[in-house]
Formats: sequence, structure tokens, C-alpha cells
Amino acid sequence: MPAADSPLTGVRVVDASTLFAGPLAATILGDYGADVLKIEHPAKGDPARGHGPAKDGVPLWWTMLGRNKRTITLNLGKATAIAKNLIKDVDVLIENFRPGTLERWGLGPEILHELNPKLIIARVTTYGQTGPYSHRPGFGTLAEAMSGFAAITGEPDGPPTLPPFGLADGIAALTCAQAIMTALYDRDVHGGPGQVIDLAIVEPMLTVLGMQAMVYDQLGIVQQRTGNRSVNNAPRNTYRTADGKWAAVSTSAQPIAERVMRLIGRPELIDEPWFASGVGRAAHADVLDEAMSEWIGARDLKDVQEAFEQAQAAIAPVYDIADVFEDPQFRARDSVTTAHDPTLGPVRMPGPLYRMSRTPGRIRWTGRPRGADTDDVLAGLGYDEEQRAALRAEGII
Repeated sequence: MPAADSPLTGVRVVDASTLFAGPLAATILGDYGADVLKIEHPAKGDPARGHGPAKDGVPLWWTMLGRNKRTITLNLGKATAIAKNLIKDVDVLIENFRPGTLERWGLGPEILHELNPKLIIARVTTYGQTGPYSHRPGFGTLAEAMSGFAAITGEPDGPPTLPPFGLADGIAALTCAQAIMTALYDRDVHGGPGQVIDLAIVEPMLTVLGMQAMVYDQLGIVQQRTGNRSVNNAPRNTYRTADGKWAAVSTSAQPIAERVMRLIGRPELIDEPWFASGVGRAAHADVLDEAMSEWIGARDLKDVQEAFEQAQAAIAPVYDIADVFEDPQFRARDSVTTAHDPTLGPVRMPGPLYRMSRTPGRIRWTGRPRGADTDDVLAGLGYDEEQRAALRAEGII
């Protein structure tokens, strides 16, 4: 069921990963036309099917994460021959078993590359395939903790704070999809062979934390928790309006910071020597936040937004998901798009990540029932009905 007019038409992906970085990377590829075949354990299925809320027995997380994927059940540890048969003609394998698991099953990269020299193998684990922690069990939460993210998140007098969603997994998924495309480009444009991508979920977190590592290396400074404030500029915070709403303000650019001070009636602050740099303003965040809170706190959110827009200053309301659904910007771009689910009917979920003028991504179908395509796929590999019945009886499919 590939999409004939999509940019990744012809790219065949086997998704043997679970929760959540690997599967989301496969979803991204599927959104742009890759033929993604999801492998699930016959008895357990993908854990996403039991993770989070469900409606009418339909798991909502799987409905989104499993979109644009065909799905088969296969116990990889007991089905080496079938797995090889599946993988011998595909372009990409995504897996997130603990290091050494594929090798123990006789499906290590050396064996798979002998079978399929062009194969791209993306291996996604918390700590990577090497190093003293490589065999530890892990999840994105641990990457958020060990990367330094949690240590700088939260109020100065509060505990380190973890995000209430899969931040590290999401960032790793984006990284994994990009890494796969890089490897495919090297293979198909430069004529290179297949290769192994070793993606440690903790490492992309180090990158998105910006210059933290360099600041410590060069200056010996360990970044501390500053709440909503930035160590690089001010005012930068959330402020409560008179009608009980919240607004977020950022003044990363010097002209924006000056416009905001004029808007709130504090132009004299612009003449302070410390105001001339973001770091100087950050050192005087108490003064700036007090001025901002007083001005914003005396006005309703609508009036605050209109005043900032007229002043060409940067502000945004703090939304919950209900606000996102109603916002005209998101509606105009169909950012939260509608897909059709056979059981639930119309369902809303975030659309493809980016827009392409000629070959846009799209949701062709939502997450399918477990094993929905097992018979079709195995029949295509030459396994007849009797053989498939025997495999089911043995718990292999």
C-alpha cells in the first residue's frame, strides 16, 4: 500500500522497534510515502497499544503512532529464517532491542549485510551500542535526566523537573529519521554500501541543550535552574494577565527588548548600561520582570496581545490543547489534521512534520489492528495457508 506520488515511494522500511523513538521515526518516513512494515510480538504487541487512554477499546497512542504502517506479528527470537526473508529486500531496519539481542538471534548487522548489502540498520537505545552503560535498560526519561536537561529545568529552589511527555524520545525520533535519510543519500547518490546507525537517545539531548557543554568546558560554569527565565536575555518569562490568562514574552533580539520597554512605559531602562546586551538584561531580570508583570497584569490578554502586535514585539498566549484546536493559525495550516479511523471515524492528530510544495506528506490510514497484514505479507514471501497455521500454532506469528 505505498503512496505512488510521495517523495519516499519505493523506500521499504521494517520497524521492529517499540516505545517510542524508533516507531516515531518510522511514522515520519511513512508520512512521506515509505512502505513501513511494523513487526509486533504475537502475544504482547507493541506496548503503545496499551499505553495511555483508549476510546471504545481503540488505543489512541497507537492510532497515531501506527499510522501509515502495515503490521504483522512475528516472534523474531524464534523466526530467524522468516526475519531474513523479510529483510533481504528492504532498505531500512529500525530496532531498539538491547545491544547484543539481534546478534543472539542470529540477526546481527554482519549477517544481515551479507544477506542485504544495501541495508540501513538504525539501532536506537538509551545509551548506544558501546560504552559501560550500553547494556543497561533505559527509557527517554533517563536520557532527560542524564543529559543535563532535568538539572536546568524547574524553579531555582525546586527539584529537577522532567517533562510530562516523551521529549527525549521525540527528539531522538527526529534525529533517527534524519540519520536514515542521510544514510540513504550516501547509499543511493554516492554509491555507498548499507551501514549501521548507532543512535543513543541521550546524545541528541546534549545537542538541543545548546552551548551548555562549551560554556562548562571553556568557563567552568555549570548552568543552574532559572525557572522560565533565560541566562542569555531578559525579559523572558510568562506573565499573568488581568483576566487570569498567561502570556509568554521573549526578547532575544535587542530591538525587540527596546520596543517592549517603550510599550510598557519604561523607556528609561533602555539607557541603563546593562540593558545593551542580553546577558546584562538577564542579570537584571528581577527589575525587568517586575515592570513586565505590573503592565501585563493590569490588562486582559486580548489587549496585551494587540498592544504587542502593534509595537512589533514578540508575545504568545500560553495554550492548552483545547486552545490549540481553536486557534486560527493552526486551523489555517491544518496543523492538527483530521484522519479517518475505521472504528473511531474522524480523528484529530498532528499532521506530517513539514510541508513540501510538490510532494506533501499525508496520513493514508491510522494504526491498524495487530497482525492485520500478517497473512498477506507471509503469503507474498511464499508461506501458504497451512504453513501459516503451523506458525500460529507455535506462537511464531
